[in-house]
Amino acid sequence: MRMTAAVWHGPKDVRITELDVRPPGPGEVTIAVAYCGICGSDLHEYVDGPHAVPVGTPHPASGVTAPLVLGHEFCGTISAVGPDVSGLAIGDRIAVEPHYRCGTCPRCAAGEYNICRHFGFAGLTGHGGLAEYCTLPAYMAHRLPPEVSLEQAALFEPAAVALHALRRSGAGPADTVAVIGLGPIGLLTVLLAGRLGIRRIIAAEVVAERLRLAGRLGATDLVDAGSGEDAAERVRALTGGQGADVAVEAVGAAHTLRTCLAATRRGGRVVLVGLTGDITLSAFELVNNEQSIITSVGYRNCHPELIRLVAEDGLDLTPIATGTIPLDQVVPRGFEALLGGTSQIKVLVRPNPGPR
Repeated sequence: MRMTAAVWHGPKDVRITELDVRPPGPGEVTIAVAYCGICGSDLHEYVDGPHAVPVGTPHPASGVTAPLVLGHEFCGTISAVGPDVSGLAIGDRIAVEPHYRCGTCPRCAAGEYNICRHFGFAGLTGHGGLAEYCTLPAYMAHRLPPEVSLEQAALFEPAAVALHALRRSGAGPADTVAVIGLGPIGLLTVLLAGRLGIRRIIAAEVVAERLRLAGRLGATDLVDAGSGEDAAERVRALTGGQGADVAVEAVGAAHTLRTCLAATRRGGRVVLVGLTGDITLSAFELVNNEQSIITSVGYRNCHPELIRLVAEDGLDLTPIATGTIPLDQVVPRGFEALLGGTSQIKVLVRPNPGPR
């Protein structure tokens, strides 16, 4: 069987291509992809990759090297089941948790599979969901109850990033949390912080419409970082001069990490989620303020909680989804549109048109 896929060949070279659908081997399933979100990591690969995409040497977990099918934020319906798979059947609707894991290294043995020695993602270090079909390890598949739509499931991957970052932060209901940057991860961090019972959530962003959305998602205070006023000073003013207990850096830039540190109280914590290169910081200030910088990559054990929150508590992730496009438009209406402005937040690609 043949399928259409968006294949990364190099920077600014993503091609819509016909490929064979690989049948599932032992411990694998094949899914018909319903939706696949475009992530900032995909944009990095498109603009100036490779960053994660394996070129020359196959990735140890996937065995794949470029050219590679992009897309790691996806969901769909199982169309084939390989040998040695239990608990999943053809027709099951599933959300994909695209982390590869070896299951045997010390970090996997400790349950920390998101930092497996063979760390990687389907869609970045192995073939992913910007295709009509994807064959992947069955451990990546989370079966969905009837109450969870595929549109919601398409957003579980970025929501899991936000949930894991909040767990890493140690923030509790009595803490003030500042979220700096309101892309998809920042907005989902605001939404999930409220669901975790955090009562004071300060959101900072340069784009006014994203600030307004953060308010609708649960932010208690909004900081217009594009107004010319210093965002860190504004956060401090809102907290009686003390600063936030926790700041989440969701942009991926050196200056926003410094903003987070300046906006955080002495003894406070900054969670670094955004991806950037080298950063210069004042160790003198960091030590004297006894602040902690905590990094957060991917997620672990988050999908079951997100499924429960959507199915039982009515959590709605879809306000961040601002557009749905067909697969053959992934470059002009997906990658280029996201790079060209701020009107889109999360674009979902729909490889298989038809009723859901």
